[in-house]
Amino acid sequence: MRNDKFHGRVQGTGRICNAPGCDEPGEFRAPGVRSAGFDGPGDYRWFCLEHVRQFNSGYDFFAGMTPEEILKAQSPLAGWERETRAFRPDAGIDQAPRWADFADPLEAIAQRAKARRADHQKAADAARRGISPDERKAYDALHLAYDADRRQLRQSYSELVRKYHPDRNGGDRTFEGRLQEVVEAYNLLKGSALFA
Repeated sequence: MRNDKFHGRVQGTGRICNAPGCDEPGEFRAPGVRSAGFDGPGDYRWFCLEHVRQFNSGYDFFAGMTPEEILKAQSPLAGWERETRAFRPDAGIDQAPRWADFADPLEAIAQRAKARRADHQKAADAARRGISPDERKAYDALHLAYDADRRQLRQSYSELVRKYHPDRNGGDRTFEGRLQEVVEAYNLLKGSALFA
C-alpha cells in the first residue's frame, strides 16, 4: 500500500470506488455514514478521483448542526475550549517554570512533577491529621507546619501582619490582598479545634 501524501491518494489497496456502477480503484477516502466519535474514527467511503471530486463539491460539514453549533465550530478556538492539565501553562501547579533556569526542558518538567508529588503528600498528611482543605490553605497562608501550636500561630500571624500592613510599607497598599489572606487564615485557625 502506497500513500501519496500530496493528493490524499492511497494506492494498491484493492478497493473499488463506492460510487454506484463505477469499477475504478477507490483510492481517495471520504467521510462515511458514521462519523468519528468516542468509539473510533468512524466509517469511510472510498472513491476514484472523479467521484471524490463530485463528493467534495456537494459535501456540507455543517449539515444537521444548529446555528449556534455552526458558530462554535467556526470559531478559531474550536476544539481548544479547555486546557488539559498537561498543556496548561502551570500544569496544575502554582506557576509555570522559569524555562531560562534550566539547561534541559526535561529538568523543568521533572521539577514540576516533584512539586506536584510533594503537594499530594502534603495533602495526604493534612488529611491524616484531620485538617480540612480550607484549613490547609490557612496553614499555607501563615507558613505554619501542621504540628504548630497556638503560640506559633500567634507568632506567625503577628510577623506576617507587620510584614504586609500598609503602615509598615510606607502606605503602599499592594500587599493588601496578601494581608487579607493572612487575617482570614488566622481567624479560621484560631477558632479551629486544631488549636483548642
